[in-house]
Amino acid sequence: MEYSKSQEQIMHRLKTRGPQSVKILSKQLDITTMGVRQHLIDLERKGIVDQTSEEKQTRGRPVHLWKLTQAGHQYFPDSHSQVTLELIDVIRSTLGEESLNKLVDKRNEQLLHQYRDALIAVGDVLQQRIEKLAELRSNEGYMAEVRLIPGGWLLIENHCPICSAAENCQQFCRSELAMFQDLFSEQAKIERIDHLLAGARRCAYKITEERHN
Repeated sequence: MEYSKSQEQIMHRLKTRGPQSVKILSKQLDITTMGVRQHLIDLERKGIVDQTSEEKQTRGRPVHLWKLTQAGHQYFPDSHSQVTLELIDVIRSTLGEESLNKLVDKRNEQLLHQYRDALIAVGDVLQQRIEKLAELRSNEGYMAEVRLIPGGWLLIENHCPICSAAENCQQFCRSELAMFQDLFSEQAKIERIDHLLAGARRCAYKITEERHN
């Protein structure tokens, strides 16, 4: 199924920002509201988007927000999901759950070394290190970004390119959190506040700088 450039921009915006109104999409993408509506109607017909319940506003009429459907989320690929699931099943059935978990941990140890070298290269400034990690994760398909919040930062992963594997083996998620905590162990506290597998539309990590006296 093919989509226009504007439709791909709308889909990307809904993926990275969650449900949006026609007015907001129009403003963000510099497309007329009529144009946005036409694209959304076409995407709805293709099963890619649908409308949420009305959102009440302090003034004026309630508005409908648009969001990606499950098919819309699947437009953003899960890397080699079928092969990965087959490998997980083979390892689990032949070597056992503990060996599978050890292999996942080993994979993340290798990633940890790669990330650590890249972060060392950018220096000691915490925000720059977080932004570098987001860049590395985006290069791997996680659509990562950093947002400044009161008291720290959010590292947001708007997509999970290994979602099917993570659903089949929870060690991927546990190992990922441990890896991030290890990367910033001397500078910051990291906690996962949104989790895709727990029903959130993304994974997000709150990063708070540690103050040392």
